[in-house]
Amino acid sequence: MVRSIRQRLFAALAGFTVLLCLCYTGLALVIAYVTEDMLVQRLLEREAAVVSQRLRQHGELTPSGSDLITVYGRYLDLPQAVRAQVPASAPRGEVFTTTGQHYHVLALDLVAAGQPQRAYLLADVAPVLVVQRLAREVGGVVAGMALALIALALLLAYWLARRLVLPLQRLAQEARQLAPGGAVHFSERDRPDEIGFLARRLETTFAELQTVLRREQVFARDVSHELRTPLTLMHNSLALAGAQPLTADGQAQLRQGVDDMRATIEVLFALARAEQLPGDVMELRACIEQCLLRLLDEHPWDASLLALDLPERLEVVGNPQLTMLLINNCLANALFHGGPACRIRIAYAQGSLSIGNTVPAGQPRRIQGFAHGQSLLGRVAQAMRWEIRFHPGEAHYRVDIIPLQIR
Repeated sequence: MVRSIRQRLFAALAGFTVLLCLCYTGLALVIAYVTEDMLVQRLLEREAAVVSQRLRQHGELTPSGSDLITVYGRYLDLPQAVRAQVPASAPRGEVFTTTGQHYHVLALDLVAAGQPQRAYLLADVAPVLVVQRLAREVGGVVAGMALALIALALLLAYWLARRLVLPLQRLAQEARQLAPGGAVHFSERDRPDEIGFLARRLETTFAELQTVLRREQVFARDVSHELRTPLTLMHNSLALAGAQPLTADGQAQLRQGVDDMRATIEVLFALARAEQLPGDVMELRACIEQCLLRLLDEHPWDASLLALDLPERLEVVGNPQLTMLLINNCLANALFHGGPACRIRIAYAQGSLSIGNTVPAGQPRRIQGFAHGQSLLGRVAQAMRWEIRFHPGEAHYRVDIIPLQIR
């Protein structure tokens, strides 16, 4: 049977309490008996001093003046019960009898008429012993009080065990009830002790784990959704190539599919690492210029068709890698929709970056590579807490990007 931590703590506290009570009870009994023996021994020593003084003054042993102590001049004069337990050479002794007497014996080495003499003081201390009498008379009351105190201590131990373990049990119950994808909040997180620290760390760990799981699910969904279109196009192109050689349009379509897959994979991996990529103050104009240089290198497009209206410095809060991916995809989509003869205008005004392109009249509407890419571009912007808006039209297409400003 599995025992809870509260049961274990209560057992430990209760056991310690009972053990402590027994130890103190035993110690009190030992002190009482030792005190009795020391008192009797002190009485015998005082009587021995009086007997020695009388022997020096009168030259003979005189009876003791106490009704508890008797003086014996010879060992054989002692009672048989005493001689049976105390040898003649013993300096002192304690005798318990079956008839109720309790004797203490003290040997005295005296000098009488120039001759050494051994005398014995025998004290029948049964009338003055109070520990046994106290145990008989008030033992029940003492035992009752002891049991009551033990019961009170056990109740206190139970209350302490319940009070100390309750936050941990509540934390375990809340952790057990966590549902995948649900909000993570532990009620003990505001405690200033170790339990509060544990609750905060568990809360952070569960939240990070759920974030990782969500990011993995989104990544798997994006891979399945975003790569299906270019893969289908490439598969169709290769299937047609088996019947007849690829035409220039087929090769361009195949190359476009490869480029789309490469760009999509870059965006997907960037989104998967978005929470690990730091966001800081960056120069947006420099990123735009690098993206334009890459556009001119990779696409046959006339740079004179570009209209650029940007301030000298354009500092925003974001991630350079995600920003370049976002702008590169917007520029590539502009050329995809507008063709190599389109005009592209990049302007920044009132906190919004606009990337617009012209669409030649009569050109068929092309949605390949862009309709399924809007969601990815939106998630790239969202990862940096930016906003992105798409404005399609018959003769123009514009994308507005609102970056996070420096506060």
